Amino acid sequence: MQGHLKQEGYFPHIDGLRAVAVLAVILYHLNPAWLPGGFTGVDVFFVISGFVVSASVARSSALMGWRGVLGFYARRMRRIMPALFVCLLVTGLLSTLFIPESWLSETSGKTGRMAFVGLSNWVLASTGNDYFSPRSEFNPYTHTWSLGVEEQFYLLFPLLFLGWVKGGKGRGLSMLLFALATAGSLGFAISRALQGGYEIQSFYQTTTRFWQLGAGVLLFQLLSTRARASAVDGQPGIWHSLLQVVCAVVLGYGLWTARPGHSPWIDGLWPVLGTLGLLALLHRSATGWIGGCLSLRPVLVIGRMSYSLYLWHWPVFVLFRWTLGLESLVSGALALLCTAVLAWVSWRWVEQPARFGRRWRGSDLRWVAGGVLVLLLGMGLQKPLERAAKYISLSTVSRHPLEWYPYAKGLKKEFPECELVFSRQPVAGGQVQQFERGKCAGGKGSAQRLFVAGDSHALAYGEMLRRLVLLDGGQARLYANAGCAFIGLQGRRQADPGCDAYVRNTLADVTAQAQAGDVLLLPGLRVPRLVEQYSLFDHQQAFVTVNSDASAAQRKVDVEAAIAELKPLAERGVRIVLEAPKPVLGAPPFRCSDAFNRHNPICVHGMTVSRERMEALRAPALSSLQQVAQALPGATVWDPLPVLCPGAECHPDDAGKPLFFDGDHLSGHGNRVLLPSFRTHRAALHR
Repeated sequence: MQGHLKQEGYFPHIDGLRAVAVLAVILYHLNPAWLPGGFTGVDVFFVISGFVVSASVARSSALMGWRGVLGFYARRMRRIMPALFVCLLVTGLLSTLFIPESWLSETSGKTGRMAFVGLSNWVLASTGNDYFSPRSEFNPYTHTWSLGVEEQFYLLFPLLFLGWVKGGKGRGLSMLLFALATAGSLGFAISRALQGGYEIQSFYQTTTRFWQLGAGVLLFQLLSTRARASAVDGQPGIWHSLLQVVCAVVLGYGLWTARPGHSPWIDGLWPVLGTLGLLALLHRSATGWIGGCLSLRPVLVIGRMSYSLYLWHWPVFVLFRWTLGLESLVSGALALLCTAVLAWVSWRWVEQPARFGRRWRGSDLRWVAGGVLVLLLGMGLQKPLERAAKYISLSTVSRHPLEWYPYAKGLKKEFPECELVFSRQPVAGGQVQQFERGKCAGGKGSAQRLFVAGDSHALAYGEMLRRLVLLDGGQARLYANAGCAFIGLQGRRQADPGCDAYVRNTLADVTAQAQAGDVLLLPGLRVPRLVEQYSLFDHQQAFVTVNSDASAAQRKVDVEAAIAELKPLAERGVRIVLEAPKPVLGAPPFRCSDAFNRHNPICVHGMTVSRERMEALRAPALSSLQQVAQALPGATVWDPLPVLCPGAECHPDDAGKPLFFDGDHLSGHGNRVLLPSFRTHRAALHR
């Protein structure tokens, strides 16, 4: 497999630069504090890719005629497709085994499917998955965004480079085309940075990244047209070595100082400039201080495996985050070992044979057509693999979805003679989910309407609302905006204009539709969380916060506002029900209920919390809600805590079935447990 090292045009320092780039990315992903700007190692890869693909095509005159273009795509297919295909399929299988569906993983499936066809970068950009956000860190396919950028660049490359291969005036035309495309992309990236608000799109999109690949192409073209700039006679002088050091410092500066939200412009500029400088200086001779370091054998080994290392390190790290954790030195070292082993296996038995092995030889047309079909097949296999989670997953969450998720997907079997009609109705600034009982052997039932409005905790009552409608008839309308409760008591509404607009629009819609006797349920998170799905909080600080003077003042403001806004509805006979704070747990059950993840650092505080501490934590909020209820005619407080926490301790489960999905949202089973309590409370309102 070493024969390719002897081929004409091989430059060891390029593999050395690849090693620097991939090590920077891996270090950053393992612990950002070790190399804060290491994510710009991808920028280095882009410059190298533009330079190398130009040199390779120019050396072989590979774009002459349609057969030449087909050959170019076949070589790209051999280089990228086999290792990517294997990595994506293995990652898909392991994800099905270990990663349950959740907010953290809700875009993973689509990202993985689109990665097969080189479009995952656009998926991540369109779904708002910030590269530096928790959801990206728990998505095993996030890293494929850069491969998508490169693959899209390769689709355009023959069109722009064809003139260069033909020679003569065509070379000038090709340089002009690349210069215009590169300048346009750079200008677009700069304008997006100056406008602000486009950080996510700018990071992922090909239009803002093309200039980095184009810079590599232009460097090759400039070196090829200026013999003096591309050749070094004899040993380089001291100034040549010093310039190498300067470029290495510029590259290192970028890898150390780049900041989230400032890439590709302006923080991506320094790695690009440093890489361009080193490629230019080392083009004909890799001697000198930096050239010698980049050509060391251990560095070259890493560089040659850089593609496989890049492919495998991210899914390994993500799977560790979902299972054992990645915070300790032991888990980090184990993750690196797994990465190295998988990368070597991929490089030795997939990547190298596909590029240089005789058994993999075939016509260019077969490679292109076959490669496309194989990738489409892989894309098609991803969805069935996800659907098989109920049967093959090692996660209890995935194996028992009806217990964990409040989606009520099993209602058709429970109520075979009743039809549930679901629809989405437009309201100002959004939509409302509406549930009604359709054809049913028991008749239509009550004509009473139930309005439910709040944050994500309102959404978590989805199953209970569906069951209520099927059991009692009537209609339920669900308004929800994650993080924005009607009476949040924590200042979110005042700090977020969007939240305030949501509350006002929802109140206007409820006012327009509600009649006397209808019920308005207002659930929400009104106490500090003890844990997030991806991070721990200081439990003692939560108690300090709720008892502080600032929190007391905020609750007073929220109480007065709630009374003023809800009083007109209450005086019209609408029965307002305020949900008392439910228990909040110290660890998210969906991440801590399996043998392979219960020792994850996110589970360190345990899922159980004493009822005494919970009562103390929620006492100020409960008192505020009671003040609101006392000031509104017919308003009541419904308290789920005694049902969810009947003993001295609040547990995450009920006889082995989960009451909560994460640290504070109800599970499907939790909905069913609370249904009798709310149904009784609702019925008592009309006695």
